[in-house]
Amino acid sequence: MSKSILIADDAPIIRLMLKDIITPLGYQIVAEAANGEEAIQKYKEFKPDLVTMDIIMPIKNGIEALSEILKLNPKAKVLMISAIDQKEYLTKAIKIGATDYIVKPFEEAKVQIAIKKALGDHKL
Repeated sequence: MSKSILIADDAPIIRLMLKDIITPLGYQIVAEAANGEEAIQKYKEFKPDLVTMDIIMPIKNGIEALSEILKLNPKAKVLMISAIDQKEYLTKAIKIGATDYIVKPFEEAKVQIAIKKALGDHKL
């Protein structure tokens, strides 16, 4: 069974780009979320193997959603996605327990490597 991924980003174009980058790897996109609150709900519903989480989102930001998801499942794998100028958020996310992070604008190969690494699929 392929591993499942939840994509959380408030920008539909970023969600689409991530889908296009992730799908060829053989992973299943089980859900998408447009804000942190939705990400938490979808996480509870689908229990994905990995979450890609934008940091700056409406309602609940990625840091708040990350904290809540880790309360639900301390072993959750969450890959943070942020713009280059959000270093302090990234540091906070890693301290809280994010698996790794990707910086926007992202390169396809770097995203694929980060996702495989986060999921423990080291056969690059």
